[in-house]
Amino acid sequence: MVGNKQVFLTEEGLQKLKERLDYLINVRRPEVAKQIHDAKADGDISENAGYDEAKSAQGFLEGEIQELNYKIAHAVIIRQNQGNGTVQLGSRVTVREGDFEPETYHIVGSAEADPFHGRISNVSPIGQALLNHSVNDIVQADTPGGLLEFEIIAIE
Repeated sequence: MVGNKQVFLTEEGLQKLKERLDYLINVRRPEVAKQIHDAKADGDISENAGYDEAKSAQGFLEGEIQELNYKIAHAVIIRQNQGNGTVQLGSRVTVREGDFEPETYHIVGSAEADPFHGRISNVSPIGQALLNHSVNDIVQADTPGGLLEFEIIAIE
């Protein structure tokens, strides 16, 4: 991650990132260090697959730690919708597409997006299309699967 880009997170999302960071630093980092130490103890590291694997794991681990530190440092907490009647970051919005059953989405930052659990990013095609609209608005979203049309039936 480059620059000083804000990372929009819910309180829950920020807590999960902090817990993950704590786990990586206090559990995984010592485990990987021990793997490297043990592999070095096995002798010549130039042809030691265990050493190569441990060093590779260390690289990925340190990259994830760096990314989590960045996200936490640049976190902007999403507050629940303040009741202005429009879809905002942090809103839970229920929509209906044609004759299908209504679906509810929680609009979150991209760091927390999980479409399979109803958490969509504010920068996704559907998330962007819903922002700043009100109940009873008909919204179109240009998605990779084609143009979708929704009616907003509730915002909380």
